[in-house]
Amino acid sequence: MASLKRKLAKKNKSSCPSNVELLKVYHKLVKNKRIPRSEKLENLLRTRPIRSLSGIVNISALTKPYPCPGRCLYCPIEKGIPKSYVSGEPAVERAKALNYDPYLQTKKRIEMLKNQGHPTDKIELRIVGGTWSYYPKNYQTWFIKKCFDAANDRFSKNLKMAQKLNERAKNRIIGLSVETRPDFINIPEIKRLRNLGVTMVELGVQSIYDNVLKLNLRGHKVESTILATKLLKDAGFKVLYQMMPNLLGSNPRKDKQMFKELFLNPGFQPDLLKIYPCALLKEASLYNLWKKRKYRPYSRKTLINLIKEIKKEIPFYVRIQRIARDISSKKIVAGPAKISNMRQIIAEEIKKENWQCKCIRCREVRENYPPSSSRFSGTGLRKDKLIQKLKLFREDYDASGGKEIFLTYEDKNRERLYGLLRLRIPSFVLPLRRDGTSEGKPSQKHFLPTLRNSAIIREVHIYGQLVPISEKRIAPQHRGLGKKLIKEAEKIIKKGFNLDKIFVISGVGARNYYRKLGYKLKDNYMAKDV
Repeated sequence: MASLKRKLAKKNKSSCPSNVELLKVYHKLVKNKRIPRSEKLENLLRTRPIRSLSGIVNISALTKPYPCPGRCLYCPIEKGIPKSYVSGEPAVERAKALNYDPYLQTKKRIEMLKNQGHPTDKIELRIVGGTWSYYPKNYQTWFIKKCFDAANDRFSKNLKMAQKLNERAKNRIIGLSVETRPDFINIPEIKRLRNLGVTMVELGVQSIYDNVLKLNLRGHKVESTILATKLLKDAGFKVLYQMMPNLLGSNPRKDKQMFKELFLNPGFQPDLLKIYPCALLKEASLYNLWKKRKYRPYSRKTLINLIKEIKKEIPFYVRIQRIARDISSKKIVAGPAKISNMRQIIAEEIKKENWQCKCIRCREVRENYPPSSSRFSGTGLRKDKLIQKLKLFREDYDASGGKEIFLTYEDKNRERLYGLLRLRIPSFVLPLRRDGTSEGKPSQKHFLPTLRNSAIIREVHIYGQLVPISEKRIAPQHRGLGKKLIKEAEKIIKKGFNLDKIFVISGVGARNYYRKLGYKLKDNYMAKDV
């Protein structure tokens, strides 16, 4: 495409147009019915296609600077920026330029994605900046409402109204995450997060060793992480751990064992991971210890080998969301965290070593969905042979006193993942014996009365190119995989467990999808009798 643009520009003695400029002209011609719509041309002109190849688009909105209760050694403090964030990070620079306005951050990001050729029907909104749970409650409500207003392209009187409008909006927020500390998660906070529409919580876990947490002045113990994980999962949230290798007091052997324990110990079992190797910054207290030679970052080789060893142990049901922060290498004083393309380097080494990481992100189908497998006709989509050949996998594991059932549609070798569902039997429903078997009788009532005697679907996600809600295209989405996974989950709890209902922690923008499957809104969840 690039060579063709250069050739035509040279022939016409003009400057070479950008893909964004060409997309604007293309959309104008289609709107005026001067040319027919071309999916192939849209795919060719789409800028940075990776942004919508996981079935959604991500939008981050950064909160205003606000005091943090923590005193962590590794955490940078920069004037005019939320604690733990630094100037130069893309999300920070966008937020600063817009005076941390949530409406403008969301609106401008949607516009940018559209200009680059990405559909914005399905948005995962990520609210970042310090400890969310420590911000004033009024500010939290105002911030999220403004994000919904931007997605709805209209203002509402209150958050509930904005959420209601988003159920049918063009830009639907189907997932909403916040980041906070484990010691700020309790039952009142859980209830508040659900009222706000949150579906995933990023916990700043950093380490699962009390001595390491104490050395780094984290301010809480591992028991806080275990309790927070249990409460969040029993309420249906997806749980992401932010983990930090190379902390003061740790070492490569200890870090490797830490990531093993995350998936051997039922008290942890995060659904997603962000691996953030400790970045040494002048703005953090750790810098002074480094100058006194009391702290030493890992070498480049040590860190790369450590992350490869971590990836070898990752189960099929975990997604490694990120490796390393978006911090500019100029800001990092020393250590391998300066490597900006860490994930790419590791992926290339893994390929040379001829093995594959099992994490969800490494197995997503993305653009590897062959167009030849599908055909369109005037009456709709014909039978999709590739989809019919996919295999349903089920993996059960114990987590936080309950049982997790992980369902996926994949190819037979488990190399390409098309869709997944996370089903939880909460700890309040089926307490487990020490040998891992269920006693079958509730030991106590669920802290959320709505969820008593019920299972909960914590996630349904179909991967591949994001397909607009009202369309059918050559991609895994809108092929019925989500419906099949949900039906399988309903069958499992009906036949295998003595439960009355199934709930879904649905994003606001996905509620109508579940309504079509017989679910009804109940206390911020979608519910169905089975």
